[in-house]
Amino acid sequence: MTIRSLLTAAALLALTAVSAQAQDALVTYKVLSPELALDSARAALGECRKRGYQVAVAVVDRFGVTQVMLRDRFAGAHTPATATGKAWTAASFRTGTGDLQAISQPGMPQAGIRNLPGAVVIGGGMVVEAGGSLIGAIGVPGAPGGEADEACAKAGIDAIKDKLDF
Repeated sequence: MTIRSLLTAAALLALTAVSAQAQDALVTYKVLSPELALDSARAALGECRKRGYQVAVAVVDRFGVTQVMLRDRFAGAHTPATATGKAWTAASFRTGTGDLQAISQPGMPQAGIRNLPGAVVIGGGMVVEAGGSLIGAIGVPGAPGGEADEACAKAGIDAIKDKLDF
């Protein structure tokens, strides 16, 4: 090997290392588009209306930032904040709020979750996943109970799942 080829090989190695370090410095992720978030919220609201419930629906991105908020005309004044809280909680903990409710009962090790600012630990918040990654969450309050809220949230997810990489 000549000195020139050794220098070329060393330069290529250095560039490869720098390139790998640059790739490690950046993170790529997916989130719901505003259009899909709106489609999901509309489907959840429609399901609740069909069942006779007046609710609010919030869809947040993977970080818990609100993308869409819908409130039906007779839904309680508390429902927009509760919808956002349920969706934020599901996204933040990467777990549905119904599951969090079950594991955070008083006396259980995770009971402190209920005291965190902004956490809404009652059923109706569900994660939205695609390709094994969290891409958002949906929160629904206003139906008579967490199970009914979750049924509407699930309808919102089901409405868009064929457009996601599940």
